[in-house]
Amino acid sequence: MSDTQPPRVDAEASTTADSANAPRPPRLGGLPLVGSTLSIARDPFGFLETARETGDVVAYDAYGTESALVFDPEVVESVLVSRADAFRKGEFETDFGELIAPSGVAFTEGERWRRQRQLLQSSFTPARIRSYAEVMVDEAATLVDGWDDGETISLREELSRYSLRVLARSLFDLPLEDDRTATVIRAANAVNRYASPRRLAIGGLLPSWFPDRVEREYEDAMADLETLVADLVAQRRAADATGDDLLSLLARAEYPDGSRLAPEAVRDQLITFLFAGHETTATTLTVACWLLGGDDAVRAELERELAAVCGDRDPTVGKLGDLAYTEAVVREALRLYPPATGVYREPTSDVVLGGYRVPAGTTLQLSVYGIQRDERWWNEPATFRPERWLASGTGTEDGGWTLEDDSDRPEYAYFPFGGGPRHCLGMRFAMTELQLALATIVRRVEFDPVADALEPSLGVTIDPGPAAVRVRPRREK
Repeated sequence: MSDTQPPRVDAEASTTADSANAPRPPRLGGLPLVGSTLSIARDPFGFLETARETGDVVAYDAYGTESALVFDPEVVESVLVSRADAFRKGEFETDFGELIAPSGVAFTEGERWRRQRQLLQSSFTPARIRSYAEVMVDEAATLVDGWDDGETISLREELSRYSLRVLARSLFDLPLEDDRTATVIRAANAVNRYASPRRLAIGGLLPSWFPDRVEREYEDAMADLETLVADLVAQRRAADATGDDLLSLLARAEYPDGSRLAPEAVRDQLITFLFAGHETTATTLTVACWLLGGDDAVRAELERELAAVCGDRDPTVGKLGDLAYTEAVVREALRLYPPATGVYREPTSDVVLGGYRVPAGTTLQLSVYGIQRDERWWNEPATFRPERWLASGTGTEDGGWTLEDDSDRPEYAYFPFGGGPRHCLGMRFAMTELQLALATIVRRVEFDPVADALEPSLGVTIDPGPAAVRVRPRREK
């Protein structure tokens, strides 16, 4: 069932106004030299709410950067889609990329990015993703079978371990119980520990050397990963190599001019997928499982659908089209707690957005979190309500829900995977994994939250906190 939205304010000025005559956006005040940096560091979600109450395009200064937050879905569409050529990733993103994976597809621009994107797309076709489904289900079942009745677990830690194992098996085709996989896991954890403080250091909140110990751990882990990747690239370029996983594709790929990726470039792509596809999936699964633990009605409806569609078997990729309520739960978790709370772009020249002049070089933060919790587009935006994604009149005692294909809200009122030419390459992979894993887990166990609420924090991505729960085997109703 769709939420009801108020009439949309005309946003035509965002594309037609003369930039020389347009006013500058309203600006949030701040402290001398540091601007809003300390406010963001103390309470990033509170800062977003203050900005959203100020306007749809709001200027501020933080981390030594002139920035603007965007809360208008029509402006988001303009930046990501219809006027995408007028924007680039920008220094805030590319400087960060230089630290962790300068050749990774998430951080490159122009022709270099296009060549990489075309090369990688074959690993994320619908057929390839279907081939990963068995691994996704198998790993989820193995994870749950390792929990004891009444055991208290950290959902974040357990589901982070799960998502790493899926990546290792599906995309990299690495045996799970050997030193090579351990190297990959250590690298993934090092990247996540290193990324948030280094992001702050880029902006000047922290000195560039902070934190010393974490940086050393990161450098050691990356050196080990680079050695491993060089060895794997040599193996998978051998004449008798037949693997068709992502790592083999990168190792053997040739561009039209006959050139191949250097091992360090392959390493950067692997780091990019570890960074983008590891904690983001774990975060969404953590949130979904936590929310189900606190909502008996939603949990019961999900169980009815799984019983009707899957019976006494684990889900398969062929059943996903019938698991509408399962997908709605995933969408709602992504709406409430999008792993990437903002998408960053930078205009290459002065532009008018939402009627305001935004100077070239401004860091635009398209607020995924703010827009997806805006009451203009979502009824009761802070409430976990999967039914908002479903068609009116569907749903029965035996399941039977239907996803709503038509909505009055703007398309970019929901964009957890970004949008336009640079939308998340792994979106289908992630949605398939999230639905299959959630269905597999819910068929087996229930969760009782230990704490009263999630305590999310914000780094490079959203962190839901430990999300401690007590595990109970599912009892037949």
